[in-house]
Amino acid sequence: MIPELIPIPDGEFLMGQADGRDEERPVHRVSVAAFHLGRCQVTNAEYDAFRHATGRAMTPFREQPDFALPSQPVVGVSWFDAVAYCDWLQAESGLHFRLPTEAEWERAARGGAEQCLYPWGNQPVFERPDYHARWTRAPEPVATAAPNAYELYDMCENVHEWCADWYDPGYYAVSPAANPAGPPTGTRRASRGGAWRHHIKIARCAARSSIPPEFQYADYGFRVACEAADR
Repeated sequence: MIPELIPIPDGEFLMGQADGRDEERPVHRVSVAAFHLGRCQVTNAEYDAFRHATGRAMTPFREQPDFALPSQPVVGVSWFDAVAYCDWLQAESGLHFRLPTEAEWERAARGGAEQCLYPWGNQPVFERPDYHARWTRAPEPVATAAPNAYELYDMCENVHEWCADWYDPGYYAVSPAANPAGPPTGTRRASRGGAWRHHIKIARCAARSSIPPEFQYADYGFRVACEAADR
């Protein structure tokens, strides 16, 4: 069960936000090679196929009614669980699956637009259709809101998404201009996007977050990336 993938073209974009948080500065131009990204966050059904095939433990929230729909994003996965899923997909398919870098994720979330706050532009989050009726107790099933310009669903919303990078709040000051992959070491792994249990439930494209890689939270999931040369 390989997640549907969307091609993200190679190109440059301005990463970060000048009036954002300290860790989002300085805004800097970054080039990213072409890659593919999962159209949706990995679902319970997709993750179940992996754990049944490998014997990996059930995630902590899988049998709770609010999180049990096959079409909801899997949550309660550690960074190590997400990487193991990518490794399993690679072994099954022969394609190079992995987690996206922060730079890849932000480029994909922006959908080709330059320096807009959100995947859809600058319209406030509270004006999004059905914003106040969604995410009352848990994440929504994937692909229940409009996609961005790259036809990616739920970018910046629903659940936080693990990225490949170690996290460093000062990384942007030393980031390479081409295909930045984060610092070589750290204690926390980067994540991107908003989540259902926050007061403001949709994040800005530039917003960064991080937690220790072993943590398993009810608002943390992931989507997969794949090398463009494999497709």
